[in-house]
Amino acid sequence: MRKNIKKTISLVMLAGMLALAGCGSKGGDSDGEKTSSENQSSVDSQTEAKGYVFVANGTTISVDADMEPVLKALGEPVKYFEAASCAFEGLDKVYTYNGFEINTYPSGDKDLISSIVLKSDSVTTKEGAYIGMSAEDVKSIYGSDCVEENGAITCNKDGMKLYFIIDGGAVKSIQYLSNVL
Repeated sequence: MRKNIKKTISLVMLAGMLALAGCGSKGGDSDGEKTSSENQSSVDSQTEAKGYVFVANGTTISVDADMEPVLKALGEPVKYFEAASCAFEGLDKVYTYNGFEINTYPSGDKDLISSIVLKSDSVTTKEGAYIGMSAEDVKSIYGSDCVEENGAITCNKDGMKLYFIIDGGAVKSIQYLSNVL
């Protein structure tokens, strides 16, 4: 069982790295200071947010939404990275903020959000799940929308996935994932 958990975590991490790294590095890292977000309004993408959403500093963020209004609302990321996309024409981009990361994919002249990855217990899902929470507590929050297998709990809602990697009975990673990739 422990071997399956490690294998699942490794596969998810590898898939994420491949999706983000693209075919090669075009551009690079740039470190910046996080600015405090005084704009506490909700970001409304071109359509109503579907699936599970993440809220950071009063800003509602969903996968497949346009990144531009999110970036304006959240301010300068702590870290930024971009690389040529293997799946699309253009650049995949990674915006790192305190406690979470937003990954994008190119779509025409826009950058759409492909995933949101919670990196620490300093942030929670809108429903209150956090890194370190027990798998049982996650199941009690999300209920029948979720399936547990191979060391992970996957919740599906309106064409997107909320993915919890579980190790030792506790949440080790939380990822909002688009079905586009």
